Amino acid sequence: MQSYEVIIIGASASGLMCAIEAGKRGRKVLVLDHANKAGKKILMSGGGRCNFTNYDVSADNYLSHNPHFCKSALSRFTQWDFIAMVERYRIPYHEREHGQLFCNISAKDILKMLLNECKEYGVGIKLKHEIVDIDQQAEGFVIRTDQAEFASESLVIATGGLSIPRMGATPFGYKVAEQFGHRVWPTRAGLVPFTLHDKDKQRFASLSGIAINAIVSTEHKTFRENVLFTHRGLSGPAILQVSSYWQAGEDIRINLLPDISLLDNLLELKQTHPRQQLKTSIATLLPKRLVAVLLDESLANTPLQDLSKQQLESIAPAFHEQTLKPNGTEGYRTAEVTLGGVDCDGLSSKTMESTTTKGLYFIGEVVDVTGWLGGYNFQWAWSSGWCAGQVV
Repeated sequence: MQSYEVIIIGASASGLMCAIEAGKRGRKVLVLDHANKAGKKILMSGGGRCNFTNYDVSADNYLSHNPHFCKSALSRFTQWDFIAMVERYRIPYHEREHGQLFCNISAKDILKMLLNECKEYGVGIKLKHEIVDIDQQAEGFVIRTDQAEFASESLVIATGGLSIPRMGATPFGYKVAEQFGHRVWPTRAGLVPFTLHDKDKQRFASLSGIAINAIVSTEHKTFRENVLFTHRGLSGPAILQVSSYWQAGEDIRINLLPDISLLDNLLELKQTHPRQQLKTSIATLLPKRLVAVLLDESLANTPLQDLSKQQLESIAPAFHEQTLKPNGTEGYRTAEVTLGGVDCDGLSSKTMESTTTKGLYFIGEVVDVTGWLGGYNFQWAWSSGWCAGQVV
């Protein structure tokens, strides 16, 4: 049996960060993963450019049954700390809208940085190891894989959630939590496109590929970003953001003209261009295909001069308050994150250690902390991994 002071299960963003920090402290560290490559989710994130953090990070950017839990970790290892690490490695990056930071060249730069740090601090990484069994013993833990047995004083679970199963996602971390008596909140897909009922899918089928800057609201939250019409339903940043707050059966509302009053615009055009057809007037504001779908056909070709104020008032809601009831989401297959997970109330917010099992830690996505789109989930991975790495 091979013995280590720290074993981390999951060569993930949080797992590698924890390993680096533990290695810096001179601990003998091993990272185990069933995958054939470390950091797979890092490599595919941000379209291969890795949205590694955000300039503006606060607890308000996260969902959790314990909304205060993430504050300690985020304040102890901040976005500025990770940015300093990136700059130390001279990785070129750029800012996109809403403070999002991406690699200029490739997500491989971030993974290479983490693996270099692991190597520098003597961290061992063993891939293609399927975990068969975990036992707690007086002096720590015994981890059996399909290839070997390992012993460790500290055990860190950094196995992520259920999102993107083709990348190897499994419920392993939740099962470990339950094995040691931790509550696991029900999980569901987050940051995920919506699917539509057949009637709406047929109605919007011709709009596939159109993106519109819009305000999207659920009963709980509102976001303004792009909405993308797809052949299955709705996607784009605004949709992904609200999907984390949406509950099955609820409506979503979309304001496709957030900066303008359509009624005022049409009343003004009625004075200046009275013979202009209604569809032509609205098509100066939105794509023609979208206007054709949302506008009542019986009014589309009518000149503005022939429409009463009451008729124009009746048109505006289709564009300012388009209400839809999603059929569901595309699920874990395309979800960027998993909502729910290991209950924060059973963990120390400072160290991520189990409050009931000494030496057992949970970090990253497996924990019931889920960030918005925009680099927040990576920042949670860095911060929670760093915190655990200081004490394991």
